[in-house]
Amino acid sequence: MIGTLVNTVAVLVGAIFGLLFKKGIPKKLEKNIFTALGLAVLYVGISGTLKEPFVGNLKEESNLVLIVILSMVFGAIIGELLDLDGGLNKLGHWFEKRFSNSPSESGSFAHGFVTASLVFCVGAMSVVGPIEDALIGSRGTLYTKSLLDAVGAVVFASSMGIGVLFSSLFILVYQGSIALLALVMGQALSSVFTPIAVAEMGVVGSLLIIAIGTNLLSITKIKVMNLLPAIFFPLLLSRFM
Repeated sequence: MIGTLVNTVAVLVGAIFGLLFKKGIPKKLEKNIFTALGLAVLYVGISGTLKEPFVGNLKEESNLVLIVILSMVFGAIIGELLDLDGGLNKLGHWFEKRFSNSPSESGSFAHGFVTASLVFCVGAMSVVGPIEDALIGSRGTLYTKSLLDAVGAVVFASSMGIGVLFSSLFILVYQGSIALLALVMGQALSSVFTPIAVAEMGVVGSLLIIAIGTNLLSITKIKVMNLLPAIFFPLLLSRFM
């Protein structure tokens, strides 16, 4: 759990710095930063889908494509049935009612919380990192992620506000739960995370990042949280395909 705690604190610190910067940013510049942020997120997602298939000794492309398609479909079905997006938004509004006293932040608080939570948790690093930490005590992946998330939190908080600060709690619960699960299941779980499966998870995660980017640019209104379960399906599908 140490790696996850470091990740949580990194986002907290980054968000605080972002909130300090936000006070001196004119509205016109803030809008431009928001657009730049959307384009950057879109780039990260697209580059991830192009690079991940060539990591390690990945299976032939036809299997990869099929696994990604099936993962997205199955993940969408489960996410929609559970209404994960609605649950995360309700949590954001709950935080908003209790910790936001500014009428100008109404709506933007939950938006910042949900968007930042998804960006920080949809990648393969947020799944593999806690498992490595729990099973073998390796925290390199989470330390690297912490640095990236801290920088992201500065930018997000400066444009979206205090809701980004509370995304650190989502990271703590999400990655902490994965770490605890790894401790309970032990080596049985580590055998599932093959280099092939992790690479396939990276492709699925990158597709979700693309969805977040298009949402930030107001091109789409995709309920990305309802697609989040898709990240875990390559672990199952890669064993049979």
